[in-house]
Amino acid sequence: MRPRLPRRAGLPPSVRLARCVRLPHRVRLPRTTRERRRAVRVVAALCVLALAPMTWMYMTASGRVRNVADVPSEPVAVVFGAGLVNGAPSPYLAHRLDAAAGLYRDHKVRALLVTGDNSRTDYDEPGAMRAYLTRHGVPYQQIVLDYAGFDTWDSCARARRIFGVTHAVLVSQGFHIRRAIALCEAAGITSYGVAVAEPHDVTWYYGGTREVGAAAKAALDALVRPDPSLLGRKETALTAAVRRARP
Repeated sequence: MRPRLPRRAGLPPSVRLARCVRLPHRVRLPRTTRERRRAVRVVAALCVLALAPMTWMYMTASGRVRNVADVPSEPVAVVFGAGLVNGAPSPYLAHRLDAAAGLYRDHKVRALLVTGDNSRTDYDEPGAMRAYLTRHGVPYQQIVLDYAGFDTWDSCARARRIFGVTHAVLVSQGFHIRRAIALCEAAGITSYGVAVAEPHDVTWYYGGTREVGAAAKAALDALVRPDPSLLGRKETALTAAVRRARP
């Protein structure tokens, strides 16, 4: 039952309600010089705290972002998923795969680990990535699939713990590659990154904006180092692929 409000003779219901309900005080802006200085210091501290994860990412990836032509040779390239459109790689994912195929053709890597989402039977991101790569000249047996790369940390942690990757070239767009390098370094993988160039369209700006928030989660993952969403037993397919490709 709704509690009865006390009657106040001669007052309209709205005024009686306002007097009975305690309303919060309005926020008061700083009035004195001392209060304004304190507010500025608080805002500055919050800005520094918010930007600290981005600073950590850029410092960790410093000197490690390259292109296909000048990236050092490593045994494996790790290609991160970027979504499907009608079962085929999205344009951004296709550009990552093109770069990875170029690395293989130029003998910069000996095998490819494609990592993405296969949490539903009707959504097979790694399978679509391998199909695209084989159409672009990469041998089927040199492509290994990670079906549980649900986010960047999971992909990096699984690459190290499940597939035994210790050195790799990472392939992604420029707005994401530093986070990938920082997280793979935290997972125990010495890595360089190939930053795939893209026009600065709506998707690019969205990705760059998203990185500000994603950096905070990345810093937490690097600090805590949680288990991936799915772990499972160790796989030897990637090691076998690298050995097959040795000259």
